[in-house]
Amino acid sequence: METTRQRLDNLRNRKVRAEAGGGQERVDVQHKKGKLTARERLDYLLDDGSFQEIDALVEHRCKDFDMDKNIIPGDGVVCGHGTIDGRPIYCFAQDFTVYGGSLGEMHGLKICKVLDMALKNGLPVVGLNDSGGARIQEGVASLGSYAEIFFRNVRASGVVPQISVIMGPCAGGAVYSPAITDFVIMVDKTAHMFITGPEVIKTVTNEDVSFEDLGGATTHGTKSGVSHFTTQSDEEALELARQLVNYLPANNMEKAPTKSSSDPADRVCTSLDSLIPDDDNKPYDVRKVIEEITDNGAFLEVQADWAANIVVGFAHLAGNTVGIVANQPCILAGCLDIDASDKAARFVRFCDSFNIPLITLVDVPGFLPGTNQEWGGIIRHGAKLLYAYSEATVPKMTVILRKAYGGAYDVMGSKHIRSDLNLAWPSAKIAVMGADGAVEIIHRNRIKSARNSEQERERLVEDFNEKLLNPWKAAGLGYLDDVIEPSQTRRRLAATLAILLDKEELRPARKHGNIPL
Repeated sequence: METTRQRLDNLRNRKVRAEAGGGQERVDVQHKKGKLTARERLDYLLDDGSFQEIDALVEHRCKDFDMDKNIIPGDGVVCGHGTIDGRPIYCFAQDFTVYGGSLGEMHGLKICKVLDMALKNGLPVVGLNDSGGARIQEGVASLGSYAEIFFRNVRASGVVPQISVIMGPCAGGAVYSPAITDFVIMVDKTAHMFITGPEVIKTVTNEDVSFEDLGGATTHGTKSGVSHFTTQSDEEALELARQLVNYLPANNMEKAPTKSSSDPADRVCTSLDSLIPDDDNKPYDVRKVIEEITDNGAFLEVQADWAANIVVGFAHLAGNTVGIVANQPCILAGCLDIDASDKAARFVRFCDSFNIPLITLVDVPGFLPGTNQEWGGIIRHGAKLLYAYSEATVPKMTVILRKAYGGAYDVMGSKHIRSDLNLAWPSAKIAVMGADGAVEIIHRNRIKSARNSEQERERLVEDFNEKLLNPWKAAGLGYLDDVIEPSQTRRRLAATLAILLDKEELRPARKHGNIPL
C-alpha cells in the first residue's frame, strides 16, 4: 500500500513528465528555430505566476501504430487560465515538442474544455497554434475533435473575444479554427497557414510554390487578408496579443475597458485646419487625422498591409476604447473595393458585437470601377459593409473630411443608416459624383452646341461645384448635424461620445439576418 509520501512523489513525477513535454532534445530544436516552447509562450503571455493549468495529466487513448508505447502526459497541448494586466483569460498553447503538436482526440477535447469554460464564465480566449495538423494515427477521432473545436468557436463568436496566434505550422482543417476567431496574429518566417501544402499543389495543379509564398505571414497579411497582424518574433506576437486584449471587454455583456488619459478631451487639433489639400486630387494620409483626434495619438491598426485603401483599428478617445474606420486617400484615392469592403465590414461587426463605439472618417470618391471588381462581386461585397453599418447599434459617429460621393456616401456611416452624429469639415463635398462627370452627363448637349465648348464646360463645372459640391445642402436637409472647424473634431467627438455611451437601440426580433456573404 502506497504511503502519503509515495503518492505525493508519484504526483510530482507525473507533473514533471507533463512539464518536460517531448524532452530536452526537442526543446533545443524548438529554440534553434527561434521559437519558444508552449510553456514559455504562456509565461510570456500571462502575468507572472498567474497561470493555472488544467488537464495536465490527460493522455491519448490510441493503441494503433504503437502509439500506446509513446504516451506523454498533456497530449501535446497546455491549457488553463491566467491574467493579462490583472484581467482573467482562458488560453491554450500547442506543444510542437510532443507529437509535433498534432491534434488527436484528447488534445482536441482539452481545447474544447477551455472554450466551454470561457463561454460559461464570459472570458476571452487566446490560442497559441503550433501544430503539424491532425494526428494521422487517430483517424476520424482526430477529425471529430477538430469539428468539436470549430463548433465551439462559432458558438463563442460574438460572445467572448477569441484571438489566435499562429507560431508555427497550421495546415489542413486546422486553419478553420483561427479563421473563425476574431483576430489572427502570425509570426513572420515561422508561421504558415494553408489548406493544401506545396507538394499537393504541385501534384494537382503543377504549380511550384514555397511554404512561405503559399501560406506565410507576409502572404496572409498582404494578399489573402486571413491574418490581421504580422510580427517578427514569438515575443512580439505575444506582446501584441496582450495589447489587443486590453482594448477589448471580457464578453458581449460588458463595455470595453477604459483607461485614464492625460490628453485633454477638449484639446484643439490645430494642424487639422490645414491638412486637406486645396487640390481635390491630391492625397493626404488619413492616419494623421486619426493621430490628432485620439488620445496621445495611439492607434492599433488592424490589417494594415491588406486593403490599405481603408484603415481600421482601435484607439482611445477621452479614455474610452473606440473602433475607427477611415478611407485612405493615399491608396486608390480612398475608393471602396472588394477587399476594403470585406475588411471594414468584419471590423464594424466585431466592434458592434463587443460594444465598442465606432468613429468613421470619410473621404471616398466611390466604389472602384472596373470589370475585375464587377465580375468579382463588388455589389455583394459592398453590400456587406452597408449591412454591417446598418446592423450596428453601438454609438456611431461620422466625420466627412472631403469627398463623399454616390453610394459610398450612403455606406460609410451616413445619417440614413442611423449614425448618431454626422459632422463635416468645410472641405466636404457630398454629391452623386464629382463635377466633371456630372457636367458631362447633365449638360452634354449644351457643351456640344456652345461656341467655345471647353470654356462652357469649365463654367458649368464651377457652377456645379458652387451649388452641390459642398456640405451646405446636406446640412440644410439635416443629413449633417453640424459643419465644424477641423481643429474642433476631437472636442466634438469626445463630448458626444460621453452622452452616447449608455445608448440603447433595438432591432426587430429574429434568429439572425442574412448578410450577403
